[in-house]
Amino acid sequence: MKQPVQPVNDAADEGPALSSPFIATDWRRGESKDVDDQLIEEVAIALVYNGISHVVMMATPGQIEDFALGFSLTEGILEHPQQLYDINTRALDDGIEVAMTISNERFALLKAARRNMTGRTGCGLCGAESLEQAIRQPEPVTTQQAFSHLAIENAVAQLESRQPLQALTGAVHGAALCNAEGNIQLLREDVGRHNALDKLYGSVCKAPDYCHETKLADSFVLISSRASYELVLKAAVMGVGMLVAVSAPTSLAVRLAEQVNITLVGFARSGRHMVYTHPRRILA
Repeated sequence: MKQPVQPVNDAADEGPALSSPFIATDWRRGESKDVDDQLIEEVAIALVYNGISHVVMMATPGQIEDFALGFSLTEGILEHPQQLYDINTRALDDGIEVAMTISNERFALLKAARRNMTGRTGCGLCGAESLEQAIRQPEPVTTQQAFSHLAIENAVAQLESRQPLQALTGAVHGAALCNAEGNIQLLREDVGRHNALDKLYGSVCKAPDYCHETKLADSFVLISSRASYELVLKAAVMGVGMLVAVSAPTSLAVRLAEQVNITLVGFARSGRHMVYTHPRRILA
């Protein structure tokens, strides 16, 4: 039998293992055999603001600080990265705690919102106390950047080769920042599609080459999942002009994308994609 493969760590993060080896029984056409497999890690991550625990999310334990920053921005806890003064992570027996110090103004607004939720993989609205909290209306994106069908094709063609965790485990989503030509500039992976996009935005905010609003306005996001309302909302907060998904959008996602001036593309595959909003901004 092969030697068990080793846990995979994110070299840039140098944190917990992102995947772990397991022995599984592979049944094919009536025959069974033991095989080495890699399973993605999924842990509870508690986000704590100024000493008060706000939310627990299930996520892949890589780029944790990027995730915390991106989540804080896309959920409206922070308006800009400079309102995050300090961040520290520590491993606990049952998960990871991320302790953040934010501005007094934003902390006061956070407490006033009285929102305390537990998010699970694939769920971005768990625990919202009212419909008003659940269905937020972000500011419209101001960019008028046009993109081409070729750029979408180019980005989709690069996606698979840029997702090492997905290739290893088959269990994670990817979110990629692409330039106007469709070349992937940054990509982040996570077991949750919302988490992957939050990690991407957090990484973008810390990358001098991409964090400027003009750079984001000239870029688009590609996600390896369906396009839900929450992902359109997060893309609007980022300020990108287009969101491309490899699967279908929801009707609410399409309505929101129309309202916030985001071109929404679904079913992005080799040789095919469908444009749901603002099609005139897609050049031949």
